[in-house]
Amino acid sequence: MYLEFQQARIYLGTGGKVFNAQLPTVVFLHGSGMDHRAWQLQTRWFAFHGFSVLAPDFPAHSLSTGQALASIEAASIWVWDLLDHLQLDTVSLVGHSQGALVALAAATAQPQRVRSLSLIATGAAIPVNDQLLNLAHHNKTAAVAAMLNWGFGEAYQFGCSQMPGLAPLAIAGQIMQQNPLAIDLSACQAYQQGEQAAKQITAPTQLIFGKYDRMTPLKAGQALAGCLPNLQSHTELSAGHMLTLEEPATCLQLLRAFIQPLT
Repeated sequence: MYLEFQQARIYLGTGGKVFNAQLPTVVFLHGSGMDHRAWQLQTRWFAFHGFSVLAPDFPAHSLSTGQALASIEAASIWVWDLLDHLQLDTVSLVGHSQGALVALAAATAQPQRVRSLSLIATGAAIPVNDQLLNLAHHNKTAAVAAMLNWGFGEAYQFGCSQMPGLAPLAIAGQIMQQNPLAIDLSACQAYQQGEQAAKQITAPTQLIFGKYDRMTPLKAGQALAGCLPNLQSHTELSAGHMLTLEEPATCLQLLRAFIQPLT
């Protein structure tokens, strides 16, 4: 659905169902350069099984207009402003990569409004390779190619897909090419408050990592796990960084098992 919000037209994926604020809501936050399509399988299942779903394209991403949010803190404020606009009190937050940093910051800012927190392929910080950041600013095509190479596990480099008829690597490349990748990566690079934020999280928390993640190495996720006081689920999959596309069914299964009992 589209929403006129803060002088911009914002697109929010709803999983194929009309949004209903009376149902428990799960908010899905995408990673750098991506959009709501990173969550196709997960959002659709929740929307058809008793939940309302919101998977926004952040401003200036894909179907959303407006100015790109230049920091993790600004993005977390934007998320709560959006939920206020929709008159939503308590939600489950799910974030991938940069979106997980945004979810982490948001959960710290307004802990009383977070029913659960699911963080995928992230750490307390996501330091960005200097060469990648330089490419994102000056040669976007090369930056996207590097992201696809580093972001997807080995099987996907040879054309594998768990979604029949779809090529996630090609889809992700097309999405990243049109979005403000340099701004997103710079926001990740600048965010240094993750460890402090994690220690303040009160909501039940879930972590899902890729053992072969070359964008956010597994050791960064394991370090984050040690900071979370209410960590209830920690899973490491045999995949790379783009877990919601590489292992969509497994990610969905893990999210279902964690979020449903807390509703």
